[in-house]
Amino acid sequence: MRNRIMRAARLLLCAAAAHIPVSASAAGWDISKASSNFELVALSDAELSGRSIGAIHMGNVALTSGHIIAADPLAQPDRPALARKVAPGDYPVTLYQAFGRIAAASMRFAEGKPDHWELAVLPGQDTATLKDGEIFGYAVDAGLGCYMDADTLDLIGEREEQVQAQKAGSDVNYYDDVLASELEANKGTYALHRPVAGRRGNVAVFWSGWGDGFYPVFWGLDKDGRALVLLTDFSVVENADGRREPKLQ
Repeated sequence: MRNRIMRAARLLLCAAAAHIPVSASAAGWDISKASSNFELVALSDAELSGRSIGAIHMGNVALTSGHIIAADPLAQPDRPALARKVAPGDYPVTLYQAFGRIAAASMRFAEGKPDHWELAVLPGQDTATLKDGEIFGYAVDAGLGCYMDADTLDLIGEREEQVQAQKAGSDVNYYDDVLASELEANKGTYALHRPVAGRRGNVAVFWSGWGDGFYPVFWGLDKDGRALVLLTDFSVVENADGRREPKLQ
């Protein structure tokens, strides 16, 4: 418990910096200091199991526009989409579980092992402005992360209106009124949430590691710069290995 509290405190200190590690740059900014877990996406389920990491294959998220939102879906529902766009399509999401937590989450766009990694940024963010030990990422205040298409925000708004009409004027709490039952079906760990039945947009919602904090997202790219995978690292494991808890810094 002490380790969890200290780790949470460390994450909150990072969040207070507003942007917190990452991609090698001429200024000496080193992506390896941002995460040591890039190998996760290249390991088979059996290899992950040998490292005491469980793989949860959630299913596909529909990207109708190809503009991806990675955020706490409750604390930052209007967060902008990532600057890099992918082709619209249905893409599988995998969760990596260790120490009873979701250690990381990935979305796969094409097969293959990434040749190199980049920090995922929002429009207007420039990694050249980052100092050593800083990253861009997203803040978590509701203990959840997600992947969804930017178009799906409209569907969430539509679902809120539906719930509002059913509650006859009472305030809507999207977690309590909508998400909670879906998460509980998977022990509170994750849900593949469809805001409006019969509509294509859906959301991969998952527990954010140790909970509230500030977390980076990375693009795994091939040698030609094509996106193969997106990875969110929740700082639960180091070196893609769940057999030993990370040392406190």
